[in-house]
Amino acid sequence: MTSQWQTYLTSQNAQFDEQGQLQDFGQPVQEQQQVLQTTVFADLSHYALVQVSGNDASQFLQGQFTNDVREVNDIHSQSSSWCSPKGRILVNFRLFKRGDDYYLLLPADCLATTLKRLQMYVLRSDVKLTDVSDSLVRLGISGDQSAQILQTGLGIELPSEDNGVVTAGNVTVIKIAGVMPRYLVIGEADVLQTFCGQQSLPLVGQKAWGLLDILAGYPQITAATADEFVPQMVNFELIGGVNFKKGCYAGQEIVARLQYLGNLKQRMYLGRIQTDSAPAANTALYVAGQEQSVGQLVSAQAHPNGGYAALAVLQIAQADASEIHLGSADGAVFSVEPLPYELNAA
Repeated sequence: MTSQWQTYLTSQNAQFDEQGQLQDFGQPVQEQQQVLQTTVFADLSHYALVQVSGNDASQFLQGQFTNDVREVNDIHSQSSSWCSPKGRILVNFRLFKRGDDYYLLLPADCLATTLKRLQMYVLRSDVKLTDVSDSLVRLGISGDQSAQILQTGLGIELPSEDNGVVTAGNVTVIKIAGVMPRYLVIGEADVLQTFCGQQSLPLVGQKAWGLLDILAGYPQITAATADEFVPQMVNFELIGGVNFKKGCYAGQEIVARLQYLGNLKQRMYLGRIQTDSAPAANTALYVAGQEQSVGQLVSAQAHPNGGYAALAVLQIAQADASEIHLGSADGAVFSVEPLPYELNAA
């Protein structure tokens, strides 16, 4: 986070944890309500930003990630992921371009490990990996008025489709999927501070934005869930995060075999958990009367209507069970709800 942006956020009553991560703006319950009811700005400094530059950048990334990097250009971004040799997601991210360089927008708690491991594969390639999280601000805007506010405030003609990108001057805007219109905005601190200051929108923190991700059925793999799930287990191919025709990458053989042999036994489901305690990612799920876990939690955030909205990977055969419990066979109930996309779309 740039010092200028941190100063601005502090002036807006930003609340930081012991690690310096912004949590909210002093009214976390109200923020969860606002993000579903009105247009809001969201600070996304809990996401890091990695710049990938050099003549071999495209070829290098193509050999690492689950999606086809050749489809990323000045007007199109993509969700993608990086897998272990066992085909399990180590980190997932938004991949986009600004000028000649690629950028990865990924969870900050995965930054150090991702940079270190990716660097091991660079070898003699003309590729440079740079953490630019302290140079460019990451801002989200969501709500019915978001397009109008962006067009008026930044003078940018917005992309019309999800994953669309437009860069004007030093500001990049990316349209992403959601239960309401959502955009990512990447730019320098002074420009975005002025932009935010000209609007009368509430600011929300990472938990409120995380709630929107959950309701959109978007799995965010963090350090707590790294190396746990094959992409199809978290529906990643259904939301455009995997290309099965692009060629080799780490774990590709396992991911492709799972797709074409049709023996997928687990899927990610949206649900609600009625509990007063924040459920932790990776918590096991159980069906009453069974000792063995039937799945695990991917993420959860407080819902303004009570309890927590959550994404969980479950055994497909158990997803229709009358009661699925969190943490133990008699824990809080995970009630399955419809996702915003079809699980049978593949």
